[in-house]
Amino acid sequence: MKEYIINAPQLQSLQKRAGALFVWAVCWVMWVYLLIPLVTLSSWVLGDRKMINEMRWFGGYKSLLELMQIYVVTLLVMVALWLCWISYRKFRSRAMLPSAHKIVNDTELCAFYQVKADELQQCRNMPMITVYFDDHGHIVHLDPHIDR
Repeated sequence: MKEYIINAPQLQSLQKRAGALFVWAVCWVMWVYLLIPLVTLSSWVLGDRKMINEMRWFGGYKSLLELMQIYVVTLLVMVALWLCWISYRKFRSRAMLPSAHKIVNDTELCAFYQVKADELQQCRNMPMITVYFDDHGHIVHLDPHIDR
């Protein structure tokens, strides 16, 4: 199978890498936070003596129901925060649409991306093209798929 996704983390900014690491850590903490009570509950239901004694120590079935209410409220708060974050990002992306400050002609475009003008025009006329990149994200070759 051909790899169509450009996997080049070195091209990401430090802020994006740190943000991705932070989101990864938060997701794992939330996963563990929600998984531990399920392990405890399943051990108690399956009859583990240590868990039965622990449940008696912490107040038994009523304490479990109170704890489950806390977990449900926590989960609902996390979902509400997530939905607020999504709506904020959607509103922000609509409000901050980039405006075109400068109209770029074909020669400037070719100079910036280091491609030839005839290759650019040929690729514009094709329904499908393949763009090859080097390790630094610069365009190496354009394949316009003429014969297909």
